[in-house]
Amino acid sequence: MRILAAMSGGVDSAVAAARAVEAGHDVVGVHLALSRAGGTLRTGSRGCCTIEDAMDARRAADRLGIPFYVWDFSERFRDDVIDDFIAEYQAGRTPNPCMRCNEKIKFAALLERAIELGFDAVCTGHYATLIEGESGLELHRASDNAKDQSYVLGVLNAEQLAHTYFPLGTTPSKAIVRAEAAERGLTVAQKPDSHDICFIPDGDTRGWLAEKVGTATGEIVDRSGAVVGSHEGAHGFTVGQRRGLKLGVPAPDGKPRFVLEVRPVSNTVVVGPKEALAIGEISGARFSWAGAGPADADFLCHVQIRAHAEPVPATAFVTADGVRVVPEQPLDGVAPGQTAVLYIGTRVLGQFTIDTTVSAVPVGV
Repeated sequence: MRILAAMSGGVDSAVAAARAVEAGHDVVGVHLALSRAGGTLRTGSRGCCTIEDAMDARRAADRLGIPFYVWDFSERFRDDVIDDFIAEYQAGRTPNPCMRCNEKIKFAALLERAIELGFDAVCTGHYATLIEGESGLELHRASDNAKDQSYVLGVLNAEQLAHTYFPLGTTPSKAIVRAEAAERGLTVAQKPDSHDICFIPDGDTRGWLAEKVGTATGEIVDRSGAVVGSHEGAHGFTVGQRRGLKLGVPAPDGKPRFVLEVRPVSNTVVVGPKEALAIGEISGARFSWAGAGPADADFLCHVQIRAHAEPVPATAFVTADGVRVVPEQPLDGVAPGQTAVLYIGTRVLGQFTIDTTVSAVPVGV
């Protein structure tokens, strides 16, 4: 196949490209320039898509003997990922920018251009596997559960899956990938993995958002509506947050309180006991299937609400308005804007963006 290898500058994508070459494919490497600040530098494991990452990707491509290009996707990244991130927080939701990047950039914009240029597939260093099932191609978890990235790939549809290539999916551990990189003479063999939001490399999401949308004083209230504190912008809070609340009125039982809800219209933050974070039902309208959808309108599955969360047994109900999921045990600290990925066994069935949540603990309990 003609393969376009997305090379981030990290060890995973470098080894994935190397395996594609070794498998006999015609491989071309490409690094996506996603930042408008061309001189952005990397600090350890913070940040990605920096100038150092581009240089690391180029060195890896040279070592593999494949053509290499840098494509400027910064405008598309700003519109589809950064602006979406800001808008979601302003709407009182907690977005996942990695999901949006996979959905809109790596497996939409990049894949579209790749197909236009005559490539058969895009190769990435994600840890996930593709299996040909009875009803078509299926997305499954990786062999190494600790590195499994199928959750962040749950946004891919059947057409996109047909043009993807994940060479690392069956690798037993990340240590093997690093050892292979060293063996191949790739300088990124011991490079730290990236974490945090790539366009907020210092990790200060609240400060970053304050710069983008400004501050606006509002009230922090408890579940009964009593004012217990104030804040400088509801966008700076997420469901489940405990630190930084600076409440002026202690809880009657003296226990810590957590953010339960963010109300952007009234610029209000609702807090309460940890028990009230338990969610008994979630639903959303924006959903997609990773391959063939379910045969029945309701079905048993597992739901996962974060990249490294434990999947929880649940029942899903599909209607004309979206998907509703009732877990067998309450989910902890779910926020509108998060992505719920549905699994049957190791297979990713599909995903939806959570619009509404129903607390498992009624007010007053």
